[in-house]
Amino acid sequence: MTGSTPLFPVFLKLADRPVVVIGGGPVATSKLRGLLDAGARVTVVAPAVTPEIEASGVPIRQRPFEPTDLDDAWLVVAAASATVNRAVADAAEQRRLFVNAVDDPPNASAYLGGVVRRGGVTVAISTDGHAPALAGLIRQALEALLPVSEVEQWMKTARVERAAWMRDSVPMERRRPLLLQALAGLYEDQTS
Repeated sequence: MTGSTPLFPVFLKLADRPVVVIGGGPVATSKLRGLLDAGARVTVVAPAVTPEIEASGVPIRQRPFEPTDLDDAWLVVAAASATVNRAVADAAEQRRLFVNAVDDPPNASAYLGGVVRRGGVTVAISTDGHAPALAGLIRQALEALLPVSEVEQWMKTARVERAAWMRDSVPMERRRPLLLQALAGLYEDQTS
């Protein structure tokens, strides 16, 4: 995928779905926690793994990658050498699977961006796979700017408002201005 090809941002429900991580080093380790937090059933395939992967309790196939490792997977994370990542990408393409080849854009069909989670809101940042360190810096900046308690209150207000809109069949085009008004109401007492 080239930098000129626009990406389609998406959030995946991975709970109880099989995900395969190819590679057992520090990069694979860094991806494992997020996958487990999302509820994925992760299997790691690598000749050697870090102590953290070993201690995670996930199934480990301690050997080189084989294309059949991708059978039944919903997503693949390739965190190995470029040669192994290429083999993973080829096997994934044949199975119509998306593969996140970490820091290896030519072998990736999916990019896992920098992620900020605050009070039920998730923001993902992507640089189309070309500058992951920049995505990390932007993530850190957003974490510093978004106050947890306020975002939680915004989310609570949005949920209450949405329930009322659904009940009252409020058209989609009217909802954003109504939400803005409700959120502004949270600060009216502070400005008086």
